[in-house]
Amino acid sequence: MFDEAQLSVSAYDTAWMAMVPTPTSSIQDSPFFPQCARWILDNQRSDGSWGLPRRDPSLTKDALSSTLACILALQRWGLGEQQVTKGLRFLDCNSASLTDQKQHVPIGFDIIFPGMIDCAKDLRLNLPFKSTDVDAMLTKRNVELTSGFSRNAEGRRAYLAYVSEGIQHTQDWDMVMKYQRQNGSLFNSPSTTAVAFSHLRDPDCLRYLSAILDKFENAAPTIHPLDIRSRLSVIDTLESLGVARHFTNEIKMLLDQTYQCWLQGDEEIFLNTTTCSMAFRLLRVYGYDVSSGLAVLKLPTDRLSPFSEDCFFNSLEGYLKDKTAVLELHKASQIIYPEEPILEELNSWTMNFLKQEFCNDSIYRDQIDESISTKIPFISFQVQDALTFPYHVDLDRLCHMRSIHHYSDIDYTWTLKTSYRCPNIGNKDLLKLAAEDFNFCQSIQQKELKLLGRWIIENKLDKLSFARQKLGYCYFSAAATIYAPELSDARISWTKNGVLTTVVDDFFDVAGSMEELINLVQLLEKGEVDDASIDFCSEEVEILFTAIRGTIREVGDMALAWQGRDVSSHINDIWVETVKSMLKEAEWSKNKWVPTMDEYLQNAGMSFALLPIVLPSVYLVGPKLSEEMVSSAEYKNLYEAMNTCGRLLNDWRGVQRESEQGTVNAVSVLMHEGGRTLDDAMEEVKRLIERETKQLLKLVLLEKENGIPNCCKQLFWNMTKACHLFYMNNDGYTNEEMVGVAKSILDEPIHLSP
Repeated sequence: MFDEAQLSVSAYDTAWMAMVPTPTSSIQDSPFFPQCARWILDNQRSDGSWGLPRRDPSLTKDALSSTLACILALQRWGLGEQQVTKGLRFLDCNSASLTDQKQHVPIGFDIIFPGMIDCAKDLRLNLPFKSTDVDAMLTKRNVELTSGFSRNAEGRRAYLAYVSEGIQHTQDWDMVMKYQRQNGSLFNSPSTTAVAFSHLRDPDCLRYLSAILDKFENAAPTIHPLDIRSRLSVIDTLESLGVARHFTNEIKMLLDQTYQCWLQGDEEIFLNTTTCSMAFRLLRVYGYDVSSGLAVLKLPTDRLSPFSEDCFFNSLEGYLKDKTAVLELHKASQIIYPEEPILEELNSWTMNFLKQEFCNDSIYRDQIDESISTKIPFISFQVQDALTFPYHVDLDRLCHMRSIHHYSDIDYTWTLKTSYRCPNIGNKDLLKLAAEDFNFCQSIQQKELKLLGRWIIENKLDKLSFARQKLGYCYFSAAATIYAPELSDARISWTKNGVLTTVVDDFFDVAGSMEELINLVQLLEKGEVDDASIDFCSEEVEILFTAIRGTIREVGDMALAWQGRDVSSHINDIWVETVKSMLKEAEWSKNKWVPTMDEYLQNAGMSFALLPIVLPSVYLVGPKLSEEMVSSAEYKNLYEAMNTCGRLLNDWRGVQRESEQGTVNAVSVLMHEGGRTLDDAMEEVKRLIERETKQLLKLVLLEKENGIPNCCKQLFWNMTKACHLFYMNNDGYTNEEMVGVAKSILDEPIHLSP
C-alpha cells in the first residue's frame, strides 16, 4: 500500500499503444508494441468485451469504448479473427447503451467514439450500429468540436489535445505538443501519448511509452504516474478510518518524500489539481510549512496558483468540471491560517460549485432505477460529507464512524477516458482493522463511562437540582477526540473537569447567592487546608468544593505518573482563576454593569471554563512538559485563542437564553458599546470566531523547534472543534440535540456486513 500505485490496466489505452506502427518501415505493417496486441488477444472477457472486470451496469459505454478500441487494434494488424467476431457481437448486443442517457459517459466519449467509427470505416470494418445512431453521434461530435467557451479557452484547448485519438487527421499537433510533460507524456495519458507518437515520432513520447511497458510489461494503465496521489490517498484513507496512528512511521516517510517533491515543484503534484490540493492539505495537517501562495512553484510557465478560480477553469480539470478536483480544493481551503485571501476565495467558490453540483447529482440519481447499482459513487459521499462537516467542526471519531459505515458501500471506481481502480484504496483489510479498532476503543470507553457515573453519585453532584447534568456530553467530547486506549487518564480528567465546570457555571449563573460564590472562591484560593477548619456557608458550596478539590488531587496523582513532578498547584491555580472570573461576571450582572468589549473578552474567555478541562489533560497525553513550556507565550496564545473561540461561540448561539438570564454577553456588549443592531453585532461576533479559529489552527499545526509537542497542542484544537460542533446550529450543549450523536459513538458498535 505504501510502496507505489497499484493501478488496474486499461484495455482502452493498451489498444491505442497496440495500434502504434513500427516506424522503420514505410509500409508500417507491424505493431511497434506487439506485446500489447498479444495482451488484447489474451484478455477478452467471456461476453466478448474488454475492460474492467466486475464493472457496474452503468459503465456500459466505457466497455463499448474499450471493446471497439481493442477490435480496431486487432483489425489493424489482421489478428484475432475470432476475438474480433466476439467483440462485434458484444457491440451489437449493447448498442442501445450508446443513446442511453442514464449511462455514465467517459471523458471525451462523444468525440473519441465517433472518431473510432471513422477508423473502422478506414479498416473496412462493418460495425453493428444503426445508421441513425451513427449519424447522431457524428453530428454530436461536430457540434462539440466547433463549440467554444470564452471563459476557459485554455481549458478547451487542453481538452481537445487530451482526446486527440478522436480527432487525429484534423488535429493541430503543434498545439497538442505544448502539453508535453517532462516525462514525455501528454497529460500522463498513454492513449493520448500513443496517438501523438504515431503521428509525430517524438522521441520523448516513445521514452514515456517504453517506460510504461518496462513497468507494466504488456499493458498500460489509463493514467501514469499516479504514485504521489495514490500514496496521499492511502494516508487520507488511514486518517478517515481512524487507524493512522498505527502507521506513523510509514506516513512520515511518505510525507517527507512528498514535501521534497513539493519544494522541487514536481509536475506530478503541480500539474494535477487533485494531487496538489491533497498534498497541500495533508502536509499542513501534519505540520509541514507549505504556502497557500505556492511561491515555491518552479514550473516553466506563467500559471496562476492552482488554487485560483481562473486558473482552475482554464485547465483541463476545470473544463471538465471535475468534481473530485473541486472537492479536494475545497478540503484544502479549510486548512486556513489568518490573512490567506487565496484560501478564503477558494473556499467560497468551491463551496458554491459543490452545492450546485451535489444538488444536480441528487436530482439525477433520483431519476435512475435503483436496481442499476447498489454502490454509492465515491465522490457523492465525499461531497456530502465535506459540505456537512467542515474540518473545524468534525470530531475525529464521528468522521471515523461515518467513513467506516460508508467504506464498504462505496464504489471505488474512477473514470477518465476509461474506468480504472487503484487497489491501494478500497482495501477490505483496512476496513476490518478500522472496525475492530473502533469497537475495541469503544469497549474501553463504556467501562470508563460507568466509572464516571459512579463518581457523579459519590460526589453528590446529581443532588444539585439547579445544574445541567452533562456527563454524556463531556465524556463524548473526550472519547470522540482522545480515543486511543492508552489515553484513559486524559479522558477521565477531561470529563470530570468538564462536568464540574458545567455545574459551577450554573451555580454562578443562576443558583448561588453572592455569599456562596465568594465562599467557594475563597476556599479554592486557600488550596490544601485541614478539613476541620473549612467553613461552608451552604451544602451546595460543600458539594462543589469537595468535588473540585478531590478531582484536583486525583488528576495531580495521575499527572505525577506521566510528568514525574507534582502539578497539582498549577491545576488548582487554573480553577482559582476560573471561579474568580465567574465571580466578576456575577458582579457585573448584579450591578447591571456593561463592560467594554476588551474588558469583557479578557475576563469572559477564562470564565467560559475551558482551561480546567484542557490544561490538566495536556499533562496526561505523553510528553513531559516543563514549567517553562506551560508558562511560555506559545502556551498562552494557544489557550487564549481556544478560550475566545469557545466563549464567542457560546455567546453567538446562546444570546437569547443569556439575555433572559440577565447575563452579560459579547453580542449585548457590542450592541451597547457601538450602537450596533442585533444582526450587526452577531455578524461581528461571527467574524471574530473565524479569526480566532484560523489563528488557533496555525498555532496548532505549525511545528516550532523545542515548542509545545503536537499531541499536546492538539487538545486545544479538539476542544475548539467540540465547541464548533455543539454550537453549529444553536446552543447544542444546553439542549439535547447532540444526545443521539454522542450515543452513536459511545454505545453502538460497528458491525460489518459479510
